[in-house]
Formats: sequence, structure tokens, C-alpha cells
Amino acid sequence: MAFLSDALGRMKPSATIVVTQKARDLKAQGRDVISLSVGEPDFDTPENIKRAGIAAIERGETRYPPVSGIQPLREAIARKFKRENGLDYKPSQTIVGTGGKQILFNALMATINTGDEVVIPAPYWVSYPEMVALCGGTPVFAETRIEDNFKLQAAELDRVITPKTKWVILNSPSNPSGAAYSQDEMKALTDVLLRHPHVWVLTDDMYEHLVYGDFKFVTPAQVEPKLYDRTLTMNGVSKSYAMTGWRIGYAAGPEHLIKAMDTLQGQQTSGACTIAQWASVEALDGPQDHLNVFRKAFEERRDLVVSMLNQAQHLKCPTPEGAFYVYPSCAGAIGLKTPEGKVIGNDEDFVTALLESEGVAVVHGSAFGLGPNFRVSYATSTAVLEDACTRIQRFCASLR
Repeated sequence: MAFLSDALGRMKPSATIVVTQKARDLKAQGRDVISLSVGEPDFDTPENIKRAGIAAIERGETRYPPVSGIQPLREAIARKFKRENGLDYKPSQTIVGTGGKQILFNALMATINTGDEVVIPAPYWVSYPEMVALCGGTPVFAETRIEDNFKLQAAELDRVITPKTKWVILNSPSNPSGAAYSQDEMKALTDVLLRHPHVWVLTDDMYEHLVYGDFKFVTPAQVEPKLYDRTLTMNGVSKSYAMTGWRIGYAAGPEHLIKAMDTLQGQQTSGACTIAQWASVEALDGPQDHLNVFRKAFEERRDLVVSMLNQAQHLKCPTPEGAFYVYPSCAGAIGLKTPEGKVIGNDEDFVTALLESEGVAVVHGSAFGLGPNFRVSYATSTAVLEDACTRIQRFCASLR
């Protein structure tokens, strides 16, 4: 009898975590390594939010919270959805988890039975298919193209939906591509979903506030109110508020689904950290001035990275609408050799050789379900990005 569960065998380690750890290990050995693999803002948590966390400690807000979240935060979440997305949710329709990852996992675990299918556009965040598989479901990948800036097209969504489809996961802006759906683009997808009333919509809106230029963020239930009763709208404070370590994600949806997730969470982790929850109340209700600072810095970095990567030989890099990632194609480098004679057979070979040669850590696109590409996180300083992109240009120029 095997000791480890069969379910564990259906999962793979997170490629982003693996690459990040490899970069850390090389640094510890004395290598000059620039890591562009981490999906984490380099900004500090805004002062007013930190002060709210400190005040919570001083008030003694350190006991077990309700499983679904403290009432003030659930009320703040309902206000946020109404104010920013035009969505009416009662606090009882909201839930707070230990990060957005737990919200997604709980939703899937509470609803998926063996044989259920979940449609996931590729490229995708590495955890989506692993969560689905662990829950006993079947990930079904919908293809996107670089010509469409990695955005799912309505015809492809319609093609992959079957009678077994339970969920479609939509992530806008996207990790790893940064692609975000406009009102019209999202409407084309929601029109398809209206024709398939058995399919639920699971949104990942974690990068909602990190969009650039004149782009306007939209979420599915906002674009098509008829989907309200079968949509779980997930968000969190990690990216927009530089609170990755506070570990707070949240969602809103039909009350029967929220209750099911609450039941699961009650036997799993119970409520999220009380101090982080009180800080999150301030994040959602307090001043939002920092968002313009974040957006301006990230937009400048995006433009720098896109420009420098498009100047590199063998690479093609679209300009994304949001998040803090770009997803360049390295198709032009496939089949070439490094100066040491190693053949670049795929995108994983490309990023491995780049790390070994120039000390730049990025994540191969095949880990996100679509290659030959690689993901670059530009959530670091301009000086570091210029250095990294210069190294990438030098590496690409060395291939023959």
C-alpha cells in the first residue's frame, strides 16, 4: 500500500516557486543573479494599512475570527464591489480566506465531482490546473494566440465547453501574460456563457487595479448581470495594496456557494489572521492614493521592458494591458545553439541557458501551458530591469 496519496501524484510543484528558489540558491553560492520570477510588488504596504494592523494588535484583536471573516471586513468587501464594480452583494454573500489561492481552492473543492471539467485559458497561472486535478476534476485548456494578445476568443471558449463543464476560470489582468479584457472582449465571452447555463464562472480579479493607459477594468458579472447567480468573483489585497505577506483574499457570490466554502474552510484553516483582516478593512475603505503611484511606476517599467525585449534578437514581446508581467515569445531562438554548444530545444532550455549564462531568472512559458514563451515580472526597480534586459539582449545575440 502506497504511503503518499494518489491525489498528490496528480499535482506538480509550482514552477514559479521552483525557479525563484533556484535563483536564491545560486545567489547563496555567490552568483550575480537577477530574479524576475516573483509575482510580488516591490513596494511596501502603505502606512495607513500598516497602522491599522498595529492598532488591531493594540486593541487585542488577536482571538479566533469567524470562519468567513470578521463582519467589518465582509461589509467593506460588499462596499468595494458596489463602489468599484457595480455589483450588489450582502455581507453574507462574501467570504475571506488566507489569500486568493485558498478562495479558489475552496470554491473548486466545494463544487467539483470526479469527471467535472474546468475550462482554463492558456497561458494560465500555474496553480489553476493543479487545484482542479487535486479536487478530482479535469482541467480543459482553451488556447489563446499571441496575435490576440493571449486573450481567449469566443469561438474557442464555445468549442471547449461540454456537458461536463462546471466552471470557466477567467483571470483579467492575467498572470502570466498581463492581458486584460475590455468591455467588448468580455461581453463576447459572457455571450457564450449565456448559451451554456450549466457553466459557472470563477473570476480571478487579483490585478484589477493594475491596468495602464486608458484601459478600464471589467469583471464578468458586471458586464453580464444575468451571470450574477452563477459567478464567484474573487479578489484580494495582495497586489494592489502590496500586502502579499498579509495573506488575505476574498470573494462574493451566491449564498449557498459561500456557505459551502465556509463549511470546508471551517474544517481546514478556520478564519484568516485577525490582524491582517483589520488591516484589509483599512485597505478597502481607506485612501487609495497609492494606486496611482503604483500604476505610474509599473506602466513605466512595462514600457521599458517591452521596448528592450523587442530590441533583442529572436524575441517578440506584446504590450500587455495590466498586471506586472510580460510574456515574450522566444520562438525565434528555438533550434539555435549557445556559445557552449547547447541546443535551445524549447522554452525551458532557453530560460535555463539564460540563467546559467547571464544570471537572469525568468519562468518558462510551458509551465503556464503555452510556449515557446517566458514570463518576466517587472515588479522591481528600473535599474535592475535595465540590467536584466541588457543581459537578455546579450544572451540572445550570442545564440547561433
